[in-house]
Amino acid sequence: MDSSTVLFNQLKAADPFFVLAGPNVIESEEHILRMAGHIKSITSRVGLPLVFKSSFDKANRTSSKSFRGPGMIEGLKILEKVKIAYDIPIVTDVHETIQCEPVGRVADIIQIPAFLCRQTDLLVAAAKTGKIVNIKKGQFCAPSVMENSAEKVRLAGNPNVMVCERGTMFGYNDLVVDPRNLEWMREANCPVVADITHSLQQPAGKKLDGGGVASGGLRELIPCIARTAVAVGVDGIFMEVHDNPLNSPVDGPTQWPLRHFEELLQELVAISRVSKGKQRFKIDLTPFRE
Repeated sequence: MDSSTVLFNQLKAADPFFVLAGPNVIESEEHILRMAGHIKSITSRVGLPLVFKSSFDKANRTSSKSFRGPGMIEGLKILEKVKIAYDIPIVTDVHETIQCEPVGRVADIIQIPAFLCRQTDLLVAAAKTGKIVNIKKGQFCAPSVMENSAEKVRLAGNPNVMVCERGTMFGYNDLVVDPRNLEWMREANCPVVADITHSLQQPAGKKLDGGGVASGGLRELIPCIARTAVAVGVDGIFMEVHDNPLNSPVDGPTQWPLRHFEELLQELVAISRVSKGKQRFKIDLTPFRE
């Protein structure tokens, strides 16, 4: 059995759930290595499987002046150091088909950004690496769309796919999280992940002092959405975590403080232990009789 299938089966079997976590973007080698060490220690203490996440390029930033990251070549070198130093699998995102092959040489999970969740060529290229493919549901998509996206990966010869909820557009500058999606996305017949932090973005909802806009967010509601997701019974949670969120160059308003990460994970594990969310409720509609 190949290593991707082994990891995929381990994540599917995670009890009560697995975690994809890390800072939004690679800021420096030193920062990423330090964050990976802290996050691995926390998830190990709590007893949850970890896949470390960070991006080498934020290609869809609101402004062309915004920080994007070190780029693919340098970013992959840093992520490979994290993988070797801490013996943890890596998830990172791609934006173009030509990125899939080199990213697949380092990453264990290739993530498809929400804006690109229907891009057939990108899904097929990611699938052909043989690595696990995590597809984020577009903010503009119904949950049923993810069945087709997952099927594109399978038809390309890769059965190791999962789908990720990250909120739905509600007007121009806000997202809502519909817990029904976490149930309906199971129709894709693969693990369902809840992106806790991006779901609370307020796209282009933050005015900048020098003019222009950036994405805002509702960090204070992260525990609320996380509690809901694990109670529903998701297979995994995705969280962006930072040791200094107020100074993060990307998505600061929706990154969870590292100092509170363990406390929140402990609570989520406790909730998931008493929930029967992963079991379909059997509804009996026969007439009730005394």
